[in-house]
Amino acid sequence: MPRLAVNEVAPEAYKAVLGMEVYARKHNDPVLYELVKLRASMVNGCAFCVDMHSRDALAAGEDSRRLFGVAAWHDSPFYTERERAALALTDAVTRLGDQGVPDNVWDAAAKQFTPEELANLLMAIATINVWNRLAISTRTEPPQAT
Repeated sequence: MPRLAVNEVAPEAYKAVLGMEVYARKHNDPVLYELVKLRASMVNGCAFCVDMHSRDALAAGEDSRRLFGVAAWHDSPFYTERERAALALTDAVTRLGDQGVPDNVWDAAAKQFTPEELANLLMAIATINVWNRLAISTRTEPPQAT
């Protein structure tokens, strides 16, 4: 059972995060956005978000091999250089360590994205990480399969 319904007990905070979601969704390529959300959710171990974003991507027509391949994107042949740069940045931002985002990861992303696109990509990565942390902390479960 979920521990807490954040949207009910802190509706203004929830709306603020939802505002980030709306902005990020509007300002990123929809295919790339779903890949980034799925990858961050996998890295974080968020069952709710992995379920939601894999279902959303499939419903939008994404190929199942590309979705399953996100788990091993480094070795998977299904992604463009732009997508690879975004996935690498997603990994680095999601797993922020003592050294932050490595220069080689940042530089690869900066070669594939304009500064505005890169800022919007960072907002997408940050937003899914907020959602993941909320869902994991509150033990939000995916809906039961029908």
